[in-house]
Amino acid sequence: MAIKANDLRRGMGVRYEGVVMTVWSSELVAKGNKRSYMQVEMRNVLTGQLIDRRFNVDDRLEEVFFERKPMEYLYSDGNHHIVMDTASYEQVELPLDLIGSQAVFLTPNIPLEVAFVEGRAVGVDLPNTVELKVVETPPQVKGATATNQLKEATCEGGAKIKVPPCVENGTVVKVDTRTGEYLGRA
Repeated sequence: MAIKANDLRRGMGVRYEGVVMTVWSSELVAKGNKRSYMQVEMRNVLTGQLIDRRFNVDDRLEEVFFERKPMEYLYSDGNHHIVMDTASYEQVELPLDLIGSQAVFLTPNIPLEVAFVEGRAVGVDLPNTVELKVVETPPQVKGATATNQLKEATCEGGAKIKVPPCVENGTVVKVDTRTGEYLGRA
């Protein structure tokens, strides 16, 4: 099925020049009275190579559908994240760059959704919110009554978030994985 370049979004799969690619980023560029175009960064699922391409908004690409499986994160070693298929209990090694900077939100037994193309993992979706334990944060300052005064906190996976003054070390908090924002106590 063909899809317009204007409809490309992060995480989608497309076939470009006979190769399956995942869209890493897409941006609509409109300059004054000139024609608009889409600036798209794509990653080759087989080699991992990133390429930048410019498409007219009406250009069409063949959409590739990924097989998505629910999986559970187990642990990370030096080179891979180890996840388990919840249906067959098969363990799969994912490269570190597949999750990238969102790895700070990983905790053991967290549910993930992994996308596969031709048997290779090409994308990982984390849940929208996770519960993390605060391991380091400065103590609350007595008499600081200003509203909306946030302090820096480091969570168990290494995530750095802003929390209200009442949050102390050992507190379990809810964090939005898309924005890295504190949502409340767990």
